[in-house]
Amino acid sequence: MLKKVLIANRGEIAVRIIRACAEMGIRSMAIYTEPDRYALHVKRADEAYSLGEDPLAGYLDPLRIVNLALETGCDAIHPGYGFLSENPEFARLCEQNNLVFVGPSSDVIHKMGDKTQARDSMRAAGVPITPGSDGNLSGIEEALTLAEQIGYPVMVKATSGGGGRGIRRCDTAEELTQQYPRVISEATKAFGSAEVFMEKCIVDPKHIEVQILADSHGNVVHLYERDCSIQRRNQKLIEIAPSPQLTPEQRLYIGGLAVKAAAAVNYENAGTVEFLLTGNEVYFMEMNTRVQVEHTITEQITGVDIVREQLRIASGLTLSYRQEDIAYRGYALQFRINAEDPKNDFLPSFGRISHYYAPGGPGVRVDTAIYTGYEIPPYYDSMCLKLVVWALTWEEVVARGERALDDMRLHGVKTTASYYRQILKHPDFQQPNFNTSFVPNHPELLNYSDKRHPSEIALALAAAIAAHAGW
Repeated sequence: MLKKVLIANRGEIAVRIIRACAEMGIRSMAIYTEPDRYALHVKRADEAYSLGEDPLAGYLDPLRIVNLALETGCDAIHPGYGFLSENPEFARLCEQNNLVFVGPSSDVIHKMGDKTQARDSMRAAGVPITPGSDGNLSGIEEALTLAEQIGYPVMVKATSGGGGRGIRRCDTAEELTQQYPRVISEATKAFGSAEVFMEKCIVDPKHIEVQILADSHGNVVHLYERDCSIQRRNQKLIEIAPSPQLTPEQRLYIGGLAVKAAAAVNYENAGTVEFLLTGNEVYFMEMNTRVQVEHTITEQITGVDIVREQLRIASGLTLSYRQEDIAYRGYALQFRINAEDPKNDFLPSFGRISHYYAPGGPGVRVDTAIYTGYEIPPYYDSMCLKLVVWALTWEEVVARGERALDDMRLHGVKTTASYYRQILKHPDFQQPNFNTSFVPNHPELLNYSDKRHPSEIALALAAAIAAHAGW
């Protein structure tokens, strides 16, 4: 079993990993830059080391992190998600220095991070992929010719992309001519690579992803699927497990495809295989070679502690479960409560949290690193917390989601919570009958009232008085 793990991340995912380490008797080590000096992950870890003043450079410096792990006696590094979690050079550096990287091998990260290689691997394994280019595009002429062959609309994507960046939909040859250089520019700036490829655009699909676990002994299982169709500009807002829109036959088929995909590339540790579903047609989209933000809802419906399994797998142990041992019960929703103003094009709303009250009650879970008085820095992702609710039926989980969102009090910054309540009230969501176009097709949901509840006004006044009095 691992003895000491450096957590190469921050915020709620770092806190989540620290908790798993504590339960397993593994010593945890946090790293932080100056804006995170008073962050919760720094307070919770067994040890914490500063990476200096720059808010980002330290978190993105593979050599410095690996050297720090070696100097402090760590035997493993958990990358969380974001930052260096899908950087094959970081994983390779760990391998070269006999540090366990809590994730797949550097070769697998490279292969699945390169979208054209990932498509080739899935094609060879018999996993259906969307029609598109066989490799990277050589230029706009090839792009225009291919688009005519497969038919508009098409998607031009950065080969090394992720997180919704480096993607453009093109409905005509004129749009493709305009957007092609923009994708290359964004890809170069965001990922350091100008390589792009093309796929047929699947119009208004459902976004379905499957959580998998694989150990070093050849065992691969899936933990059923999540529905991530409620998204804005390719960024997920509300996630659901399992999908209330799948038939049992579709669920069995897509789960089997995910296991086949993982086995085909000799995958190890936790990962997610993402698909697009239109009618009964399923297409592989990508594989995320890390723990997902939304792993929480899979844990809620299956009872499997995914981060614990990650650490067990990294220790060389076999999976705790066989496929026949894994069942799901009920439904779970995750709301990404972001410090953003939905009424102002979701502009980030960073600042000091003057008061925070976490929702509770049956079937409610909150993963966060914020607290009353915490200053949300402007350098990182705008997510404040992940609110997760579980219930036995779809109707009950929607009602519980509304109640939990209403329970929560978060003052000092604007958040997306009120907007999510509007989504839950919409008939298409309650049906359930929605796809990736739900958010753009319903701009009227942004017309909610900003009028504050009397209890919120009282809390805001109390916070202001306390701040003035220096309490």
